[in-house]
Amino acid sequence: MIDNLITALGAEFVQLSLTPIVIGILGAVACALPGNFLLLRRQALIGDAISHVVLPGIVAAFLVTGTITAVPMMIGAGGAAIVAVILIEIVKRLGRVEPGAAMGLVFTTLFAAGVLFLEMTDTSSVHIDVQHALLGNLESLIWFDAEGWQSLLDPVALATLPPQLPRLAVVLLAIVLFITLFWKELKISTFDAAFAEAIGIRTRVLGFALVVVTAIAAVAAFDAVGSIIVIAMFVCPPAAARLMTNQLGRQIGWSVAFAVISAVLGYVFAGYGPGWFGSPYAVSAAGMIATISGIILLLACLFGPQRKRTGQRAEA
Repeated sequence: MIDNLITALGAEFVQLSLTPIVIGILGAVACALPGNFLLLRRQALIGDAISHVVLPGIVAAFLVTGTITAVPMMIGAGGAAIVAVILIEIVKRLGRVEPGAAMGLVFTTLFAAGVLFLEMTDTSSVHIDVQHALLGNLESLIWFDAEGWQSLLDPVALATLPPQLPRLAVVLLAIVLFITLFWKELKISTFDAAFAEAIGIRTRVLGFALVVVTAIAAVAAFDAVGSIIVIAMFVCPPAAARLMTNQLGRQIGWSVAFAVISAVLGYVFAGYGPGWFGSPYAVSAAGMIATISGIILLLACLFGPQRKRTGQRAEA
């Protein structure tokens, strides 16, 4: 009887919880990796801006194509992200304002435009709304054809995985390859842009490539996990990792660990935490994952080894 109970619980976990947790992990890590370099370059708000501006791009893609399939949504969101980066540069140069002010102006304006488009157009029938944009649909990414752990080795069952999972896996792999291939260039240009220019590294091109990679991560994660997790993962795990170490390689390792912990604990607490206090309801997984990442950052601020040295630059 105990074996049957364990088998039944395992089958339920694989079907209902495994894929949301894995998708949450993939999205969190995909955002945390480029977030480390953005943080050290003092450009962390770029991830925040991009995660906001993809909303009008997604709405525009739906209005043009009439579908919510992956390719039009990715193209629309990616186009909006690139437009936002260009607008930030225009506002910064023509307005002669600080980069943070330019980013704040652009991403709030575009996000407000996206929300306005949602309210003015009939998108309710395809589940594009403000709540979906902010919180995603992580809880609904269920693996219906899974019958237990053995389904992980079943090609037929694997073919029915939620499409967000392989999409995020490919994006994460591409981000890892980008960082691996340009590791030396990214390190040098992050810590000393003038020296990087002097030895022939095209820092502007590399910086734009990093922003494009950031946009790809934000767009890929947006559909599954919403903008709340995307914003939190670009900032919280890298910032907490920065407070744990003064070396870039170790910082990236810490950030990945914090992203994974946030995704797993956040999903578990969202689904089962209220029940521990007698409540029959659950809370948003995206919101709880972001909350856990914020708690980890708070703990790092209070107890991290580097908390008194945050004014210093990290070491390569």
